[in-house]
Amino acid sequence: MRLSLRQLEVFDAICRLGSVTAAAQDVSLSQSAASQALAELEAALDGALFDRIGRRLQINERGEQLRPYAAELLERAEIAEASLRGRHAMPPPRVRLAASLTIGAYLLPELLGAHLLREPEARVELQIHNTLQVIDEVAAFRADAGFVEGLIRHPDLLTHRWRDDEMLIVVAPDHPLARRRLTVAHLAAARWITREAGSGGREIFGRAAHAAGFTPRIALELGHPQAVLRAAATGAGVACLSQFVVADAVARGELVALKTPFLDLHRTLWLVRHRNKFIGPGLRTMLDVLAPGVLIEG
Repeated sequence: MRLSLRQLEVFDAICRLGSVTAAAQDVSLSQSAASQALAELEAALDGALFDRIGRRLQINERGEQLRPYAAELLERAEIAEASLRGRHAMPPPRVRLAASLTIGAYLLPELLGAHLLREPEARVELQIHNTLQVIDEVAAFRADAGFVEGLIRHPDLLTHRWRDDEMLIVVAPDHPLARRRLTVAHLAAARWITREAGSGGREIFGRAAHAAGFTPRIALELGHPQAVLRAAATGAGVACLSQFVVADAVARGELVALKTPFLDLHRTLWLVRHRNKFIGPGLRTMLDVLAPGVLIEG
């Protein structure tokens, strides 16, 4: 056996952080020791695992092939060490999740909080991005699993139906459309406030508008659903947001949900994971809590 766990630990850190300097700090080595570990690993595997781009290292095809095996070996070694030293001798493995904005801000925090009350030693890191960025995080092994609002096909990822959602068309109570019986023509002429391109909500809204036969006149694009909500509440335009985002504002009378039976705004929320990702005890427990009944093999 020509590989060592230390070499794989340095390799994994470089994959996540992009440089030997950052990786050395992450695994508590000097930069020269980390560089030597990478050089020994590449020599043992008869070729480079990264392309050198200035001071940054970009993982290449051979490195991508090694990455899931390295991550699995490191996690299995950590599990073995914790088991042999005693259950509480080491902290449980950190679970890294990524979620699109609506899910990350309005659904997961309550679920994660409840999980931490039951499992006080759990370690969770939640990254919040738009849907396309979440897919990138999971595909690059920077996140152990992801939750997204739009179904994105990716050859390396497996998708599981998680929850159902419905997008709602909302306006301020004093907006002219709040008192109308809506038609497609009204929505075509309206001024829209939307999420940015690449978000799951924007994708669902655009698809529904196209099916109904109109192109939204977008006046304002914002990068967070709460920002869209607040802008719509001023009366400046019409918005399309998840029921989870607008529920409180509608209940308080700050927004009005319009009836749009001619728009199909139902959607599925998805759990995504890399097909080569090892599912250790920490991740399995977390997924059992967040997505009960969703089959997770491996």
